[in-house]
Amino acid sequence: MRRIAAKYLYTLTSPEPIRNGFVELDYDGSVVRTGVSEEPSCEEEWYDGAVVPGFVNAHCHVELSYLKGMFRKGSGMAGFIDQINALRDTTTRERKIAALRGQMNAMWDAGVTAMADISNCDDSFSVKATHPMYTRTFLEVFGTEPEDCPSIIESVRELKARAMSFGLDAAPTPHACYTMSPELLTAASIEGLKSGFLSYHSEESPEEEEMLISGSGPMWENRKAAGMSTPPVTGEISLKYFLGRLMGALETPVDGNVLLVHEVCLNEYGAAIARRILAHPFIAVCPRSNLFIHNALPPIELMRKSGIPICVGTDSLSSNDSLDMVSELRCIQENFSEVPLGEMLIWACRNGAEFLGKRAILGSIEPGKRPGIVLIDGLSPEGRLTDASASRRLV
Repeated sequence: MRRIAAKYLYTLTSPEPIRNGFVELDYDGSVVRTGVSEEPSCEEEWYDGAVVPGFVNAHCHVELSYLKGMFRKGSGMAGFIDQINALRDTTTRERKIAALRGQMNAMWDAGVTAMADISNCDDSFSVKATHPMYTRTFLEVFGTEPEDCPSIIESVRELKARAMSFGLDAAPTPHACYTMSPELLTAASIEGLKSGFLSYHSEESPEEEEMLISGSGPMWENRKAAGMSTPPVTGEISLKYFLGRLMGALETPVDGNVLLVHEVCLNEYGAAIARRILAHPFIAVCPRSNLFIHNALPPIELMRKSGIPICVGTDSLSSNDSLDMVSELRCIQENFSEVPLGEMLIWACRNGAEFLGKRAILGSIEPGKRPGIVLIDGLSPEGRLTDASASRRLV
């Protein structure tokens, strides 16, 4: 039996911490009980910080870890896509795997217990198969030309079979409205929802919205100059376009856990139709990535009011300086100071576990669960994050 106590214990059964709380753990990391440490014993580990469950990184592209430090900031989405196209596959497979393995190990040590990861190839499969971190792999689908839809779907089915041969939970997922023909967007969504999960880049930038609303802007010009087909100009927000493709092919409300990633341009109308059309919608915010690419932030207050569960992701090292969850939370705190730490931790732990279908074992510190136990230190006297705050795994 191991007993860990801290100034703040966030079980996340509620946003409020237990002051001077403890958690007792069985030999396999299972939670036995929690409580208030009124008379600490010599066998108790005590920490001057916050003890929290393991994080769930709800959006990552770990296979892009080899691109760390190679991208210029503030390029906008069109400029970012140009950089991805120029820099992708500029090193060996061995170096890519070494880089992603190093980042997964660093995330694990910093307390990430589970991850929703985006993959375009099989580079990460062997590492994930032997890693203690749980991952659900979303096999991202691209393709702007309608005639390519059947061959692309067949190719991603083959990639799924390879992922499953490694024992991974994996399924196709659509990338975004601007990289897919309408036919492929629908087909990939149907294929992915067979697994019960989708992760979709949605309303990441104003440039994306310009494409759908008015057929203009840098991303529209970028696609036209490359000779690629462009998405239909609907005069509506891109989120409505995506949901419309689902409505045209599936019964509503659409079943399955659907993660809308980024949603920098979300408005009340979009949130309302997402709640109406999706049975289980989630939002993943990646604020440092949004600042990196186009110096924008998601509308956190609107998201809180929407009632759609918020999750937290890091995105990739092509659009971020690190894959550090505490840095994402600190960014949220700095820009939305009204959000308490306990609520942010629910986003970063409990909601992510719920999206992944792992709430029975992850996301909160409750008897019988094995969420991992993480220390966040360097808190202010009021219990808020500071520039010195960092996390490390205890269990």
